[in-house]
Amino acid sequence: MPRFVSFLLLILLSFSLHAQTWEVGAFAGGSAYMGDLNQNNPVKVSGIALGAFVKRNFNGYLSAKLNYTFGQISGADSTSSNPQLRQRNLSFKTQLNELSLIAEFNFMKYIPEAGANKYTPFVYLGLGVVDYNPQGNYQGHIYDLRPLMTEGESKPYSKLAATFPYGVGFKYNFSGKLNLIADIGYRNPSTDYLDDVSGNYPVKSKLPNNVSRALSDRSGENTGIYIGSPGSQRGDLRPKDTYMFIGFSISYTFVSSKCYY
Repeated sequence: MPRFVSFLLLILLSFSLHAQTWEVGAFAGGSAYMGDLNQNNPVKVSGIALGAFVKRNFNGYLSAKLNYTFGQISGADSTSSNPQLRQRNLSFKTQLNELSLIAEFNFMKYIPEAGANKYTPFVYLGLGVVDYNPQGNYQGHIYDLRPLMTEGESKPYSKLAATFPYGVGFKYNFSGKLNLIADIGYRNPSTDYLDDVSGNYPVKSKLPNNVSRALSDRSGENTGIYIGSPGSQRGDLRPKDTYMFIGFSISYTFVSSKCYY
């Protein structure tokens, strides 16, 4: 976990311990991604997701949450049913570290232990930043793909992107101040390089080294026939990738009979 994320979470946690309308929780589930190596399945889970959050409940309907989530996404053309994608033969694995501020709205008035409703569906919308690091496996070695500039970028793309979380969920007050929460949420980051694939094949002679050239066009690794001619399409040319987290949270709410009044 990045140090600045740990620092912010510790500060908010220390405040939450003295507040009766705050909530802390932990999340576990899966990560999915849609992009150049998964163009059609929006719920194809490809890795784990773990997180923690601190939430301020303003009333029984509205809250604001500082949320940290770690996730892993991956994709491989070799598993595709499309013969053209299998021929392209690209693959990646990316670790995501997301820090976001999220507004959450309950459809039913929900106050754990003190309220009449034991459950409620909810929706959420937020703004955040995600740190991402695409990697590739080549000849048994793991390489960070960003510095290799596999599409002939003039400089490595940023490791940070703005991200816009939105989703739906359901929460249940199963015991006292404890809550069980299920949710699914998509993210629209301001990058098309979660998978290190975006546009066209580059001129290989202009790439920085032999590893970069090998990972730029992997189509001939099995057949000896390479399809990546300079300027031909490498990615799906969509403007951005997306990713998703789905799973369950358990939270504890600091609430008393005086809360929300």
